Amino acid sequence: MVQVTNTPDAPQPEELSEEDLTTELTFDQQRFAARPAKLRPRARRARASADRLLAPPFAADGRNRAYVEWLEEQSMLADSSKLSRQLAGHHLMWANAFASPDPRAAVGQASVWYTAYPLSLMTARKQSFLGALGDEELWKAFARIGIDAVHTGPVKLAGGISGWEHTPSVDGHFDRISMGIDPLFGTEEEFRTMCENAAAHEGTVIDDIVPGHTGKGADFRLAELNYGDYPGIYHMVEIPEDAWHLLPDVPEGRDAVNLDPATEQALAEAGYIIGELQRVIFYEPGVKETNWSVTAPIHDHRGVLRRWVYLHYFKEGQPSINWLDPTFAGMRLVMGDALHSLLDLGSGGLRLDANGFLGVEKSVDLSPAWSEGHPLSQAANQLIGSMVRKVGGFTFQELNLSIDDLHDTGRVGPDLSYDFITRPAYHFALATRDTEFLRLTLREAMRLGVDQASLVHALQNHDELTYELVHFSSRHRDDVYELGGREMTGAELAEYVRQTMRETLTGEAAPYNRVFTTNGIACTTASVITASLGITDLEQISDEDRRRVRDAHLLLAMVNAYQPGVFALSGWDLVGSLPLEASEVHQLIKDGDTRWIERGAYDLMDSAPDATKSAAGMPKARALHGPLPEQLEDADSFARRLARILRIRKRSGVATAALVDVPDVPHRSLLVLVNRLLDDRTAITVLNFSEEKVSGYVRSDEIPAGRVYDLGSRRRIADVDDLGGFSVSVAPFGGMVLVVREVPAPADGAESR
Repeated sequence: MVQVTNTPDAPQPEELSEEDLTTELTFDQQRFAARPAKLRPRARRARASADRLLAPPFAADGRNRAYVEWLEEQSMLADSSKLSRQLAGHHLMWANAFASPDPRAAVGQASVWYTAYPLSLMTARKQSFLGALGDEELWKAFARIGIDAVHTGPVKLAGGISGWEHTPSVDGHFDRISMGIDPLFGTEEEFRTMCENAAAHEGTVIDDIVPGHTGKGADFRLAELNYGDYPGIYHMVEIPEDAWHLLPDVPEGRDAVNLDPATEQALAEAGYIIGELQRVIFYEPGVKETNWSVTAPIHDHRGVLRRWVYLHYFKEGQPSINWLDPTFAGMRLVMGDALHSLLDLGSGGLRLDANGFLGVEKSVDLSPAWSEGHPLSQAANQLIGSMVRKVGGFTFQELNLSIDDLHDTGRVGPDLSYDFITRPAYHFALATRDTEFLRLTLREAMRLGVDQASLVHALQNHDELTYELVHFSSRHRDDVYELGGREMTGAELAEYVRQTMRETLTGEAAPYNRVFTTNGIACTTASVITASLGITDLEQISDEDRRRVRDAHLLLAMVNAYQPGVFALSGWDLVGSLPLEASEVHQLIKDGDTRWIERGAYDLMDSAPDATKSAAGMPKARALHGPLPEQLEDADSFARRLARILRIRKRSGVATAALVDVPDVPHRSLLVLVNRLLDDRTAITVLNFSEEKVSGYVRSDEIPAGRVYDLGSRRRIADVDDLGGFSVSVAPFGGMVLVVREVPAPADGAESR
């Protein structure tokens, strides 16, 4: 066995040239379907004049034709019809390949994402959110760091309509009611300008659509009025008057009330609804006990008094879209919204919010209705993904279901999927300093055929740190796994991980983080780290603590950046935000939605140094790293060190590689990933989740014979021995990407060095 390590006695290591280091990404016909240059038609939605949107001085009643027309002018279904008619028969609708997801093409277009949150970004005086995202100086800063895409988050008008009045959003603008931009965030022209500025810096803008639900806007109100195709948009059922005795009364001042389980069962037994679903999302006793609500009596557009029961997987104000109604009105609405973002506003990609709940079916026995992993969800996502590719864009899905479901949907639907696989696992690894569960989840994904390059690996986003571990707790709850030297079922494994995270990251250990219902933990990336480091009081963070937090934060960045797929991070990550005090957002969390503590305002560009709130009213959070202009002047800052990580990521070509092995490790805190690059070279990611330097022997059957180079230092650090391994040392909270330059087999009689 020959082993070469970087020691004083060994020959001086060689250096790789830039030519040797650079992986040229090509998407040729041998690997990918031919894709012509981006060719897109244009389409614009109709806009009602401002005076038509003003409330006339008469009753908001379905029997009033003027009110119905006013609602119709604002409806998304009406806009969808206008947009689709402009595209029908257009030759450019046949310009792009669309049949199959193309994750590597998507990653090649947009590899590192900044994920914004409109309510939290602080802007300069009289500057809108979209104006800030389109700012030239911001894109220059992103270019220095290595960020090449912006995911805007939800910016279209959301909430509802009550009478003539718009009501506020109930779920962070994910309860969309219009294709128009919410004036709170800017204008359509500012959105287009942002897309143009992004393109000038070789960047991409990614918008949101919500295929699973809307808010209670014009479309829902027209559905209540039994007008046109609008009832076909939703999973809503009219209850005949002779069955109203089964329904609860709706309190004064409310337009609907959640059904309790007994009423849900009674309506199911009477044949009106399919009843209980597989789970109740956002379950809260006395608030949301089922996924069904009932409206108050309302006169429809013909004067008939009606009551409706409607499905909502999420909050009462988010009625679910019916993808298999004979009118196909829901499908038409969603497709129109997607085309508006891509062909009218100019975005390059779309996030599909909560897209795993597009099919629901009555069970054949007394078990809950089939609502997760349904084939209709796969079919609907295939239609959305195909339509977006057909006009030159890409999609990514937020699908927190089993790994099997993620694989099946991603095989034919969206190009990319949010990584719910490793996200809770790498947080668990940091909290315990043990990567075993992370390695288990990665291997499980490989076993089920998930392409790691098809995943969006993210740090913080607007949601909680999700630890539902749906894969283990539902579909694979009875499967047996091994962790920590003992066997346990999937259900036991999931609960063990959840309990460990609750004990480590919340409560007395970290009173600043909060449990969020049954879904996860409300926290920032920085506060996950402080809890993992044993810091209980955020007011007592020392300069040394800040350094430790920064180092651990960079480790988590490497976890996500040094593997195939997209790397995404938020503004909260870039500035190092800590959670808000609960008292600062007490009105927002009073119904149990503790996620608002993690959504504090942040000032990326030091645009409003004296401001204490964002334009949307979110209190400013404490930032450990500071604004980008300040960081970019400091070589040891989070942003500058992140830029070096992203340069290594780009140099390595790991973003479009394929994960081929997750080998055993010599130390519990190490993680090793073996990836095959597009040019068939082998890259090895090595990460250290401990605060101590770790050395050990790394081996894999997938590591070929050759010389091992560190792409950070560009120096040769070892040779692969006859067992397919080599020794390596990793700094505390450190990481590296290594590449193997294969050495030709020696001729007969020759001696290898």
